[in-house]
Amino acid sequence: MARLRVMSLLGVGLAGGAVAATTGGNPVDQAQGPAITVYKTATCGCCGKWVDHMKKAGFAVRTVDTDDLTEIKHASGVPMRLRTCHTALIEGYVIEGHVPADLVERLLKEKPAGAGLAVAGMPMGSPGMEGVKKDAYEVLLFGKDGKTTVYAKR
Repeated sequence: MARLRVMSLLGVGLAGGAVAATTGGNPVDQAQGPAITVYKTATCGCCGKWVDHMKKAGFAVRTVDTDDLTEIKHASGVPMRLRTCHTALIEGYVIEGHVPADLVERLLKEKPAGAGLAVAGMPMGSPGMEGVKKDAYEVLLFGKDGKTTVYAKR
């Protein structure tokens, strides 16, 4: 039953738009930008900061708090080595981890072949992980086959 619920949520997330705004979780913010659904745990502070980063960039964010993100990540095709603290779905793409909003915007504009973008780990200085230290990191475009290419370096 839990798997069916996850698959239902995933399908709604991929559909996006008004459908996502009316189902489960919190209502979509009234932003004018693209609708994005973020799956996260309720207690993760950096996930909340990444959500705020996306809202500030104009995305209409819907959050779904869950205690187990494994099914969402598995159903979305996120490779094990790229999995991190939150998973977002937007216009048929998966956004895994602390991906900068401008790169999500670029992804939606360019529409490259691939399943989505990921920032492996939780690098300091990435959106939601701000602090005194800033690590260099790569934003990876990953395919349904698990192969990755560097989409951007920060």
